[in-house]
Amino acid sequence: MKKIILATALFIATSASVQAQLLKIGVKAGVNFANQTGDAFDAPDVDKEGITSYHAGLVAEIKLLDKFSVQPELLYSTQGATYKNAVEEFKNELGYLSIPVMAKFYLTDSFSLEVGPQASFLLNQKDDVDFEEPETFEFGLNAGLGFKITENFFIQGRYGLGLTEASKDADIKNSTIQLSAGFMF
Repeated sequence: MKKIILATALFIATSASVQAQLLKIGVKAGVNFANQTGDAFDAPDVDKEGITSYHAGLVAEIKLLDKFSVQPELLYSTQGATYKNAVEEFKNELGYLSIPVMAKFYLTDSFSLEVGPQASFLLNQKDDVDFEEPETFEFGLNAGLGFKITENFFIQGRYGLGLTEASKDADIKNSTIQLSAGFMF
């Protein structure tokens, strides 16, 4: 009987240890350098500039192989651009719930190459320009680099390119450079 209890306790402890090594959950936040591509405002008297905004949310890392992990994320991210003409300036800022799923290829124990798709759902639009029908869903691709500073603390740099349009009545796609820092528990 003592052997069965000891074996069960050892099995549970080993399972918890393996589970902790295969799945890590954390938080991340950072800055977005966002812009919009497309020819919706390509008039000669309109200048377009990017905006600096932010992203924050939850992150998980699922280790599948020694040098390969999958990293799903759930982020609130703001993107957009500022448009100026001779008379006025207007800002188009879109707030998304973004769900990137990154494949992480570890080149060393600390340095990783990351690439994957991203689905984004429009939560709010703060703008001075009236886009009659903003798209509520955006699909894009991300690519970037990650670096583990310690076992728990990491930094990431990523480029995200929107593949679908941000507005039903204008040819506009989001383009974002993200710099992040995060902590895995």
